[in-house]
Amino acid sequence: MPSEPAFHGSSLCVVGNINRDLKVGSLQPSNDLFRDGETSVSSMVESIGGGGANSACAAASLGARVSFVGKVGADALGGRLERTLQQHGIESHLRREDGHPSGTSVALGFAGGERHFISCLPASRTLCLADIDLEAVGRCRHLLRADVWFSESMLFEGNQALFESARRRGMVVSIDLNWDPQWNSGNAAVIRARKQAVRAVLPSVTVAHGNVRELMEFSDAKDLPAALALLTGWGVESVVVHRGGEGAGHYQDGTWVEEPPAPVTRARQSTGTGDVLSVCMMLLHGHRDISIRDRLRLANRIVAEFIEGKRGMIPPLAD
Repeated sequence: MPSEPAFHGSSLCVVGNINRDLKVGSLQPSNDLFRDGETSVSSMVESIGGGGANSACAAASLGARVSFVGKVGADALGGRLERTLQQHGIESHLRREDGHPSGTSVALGFAGGERHFISCLPASRTLCLADIDLEAVGRCRHLLRADVWFSESMLFEGNQALFESARRRGMVVSIDLNWDPQWNSGNAAVIRARKQAVRAVLPSVTVAHGNVRELMEFSDAKDLPAALALLTGWGVESVVVHRGGEGAGHYQDGTWVEEPPAPVTRARQSTGTGDVLSVCMMLLHGHRDISIRDRLRLANRIVAEFIEGKRGMIPPLAD
């Protein structure tokens, strides 16, 4: 198996959400949650959050050179978020704006392993192409567009221009096809238009990332093989699949490679595991001397150590 020095020398620019996460642990599902009252939980932790910020922090912890582009409010929380990035060794390119506060997400972790996120992200929702320093983006080898659904300006216009700029500069482009909040209760025509907006930019994407449920929902596919065929048919070169308790997989040129998860002795955290897996695969992307199978094995081992609490890859918020 390759070792961690394989990550060193890599560079990643992340464009995505940055917010405060309040992580609630081991919540017992109950109808009482829908009634007046109070529920005690085993833990509640404040950390940096947002798929983009989580990915940037994970990459920096592995020794990569990382820059982050996003948006926060002109408020105290925005200052804390920016200091957290800087203290973690990340080059920060944050636009701060009055009138749109920095966001907060409550990550509910249930005892059975299920998760649900409750978020309010005013600043991230206003991100637009004019907020992004394209010169800063181009100084890295790999671009990750995380949290693709949250800014409508980027969804319907900005992403295409961002990806085309990155590809002109010879960058690898990754996109995280995470869960669109509209999929839960949005209008069918709106959901269809949003999916089509992302499908339209896929010819400019090198690698798509997502879990099985997300990829199937995004592609309106009946199963994972059908989703993978559609994604590559729309222009994506390869797909990294988060398979939860079944490990991870990779699809390219009709070839599927999967690896079981590394063993976990005691799970201490679950939020951010998909971000960690994808980041490992991004940083290893240029290593033609390392097989896909070995990349997945190394990524799974690091994810397992993150779940066990042996790796502090997503830091608490700075004071």
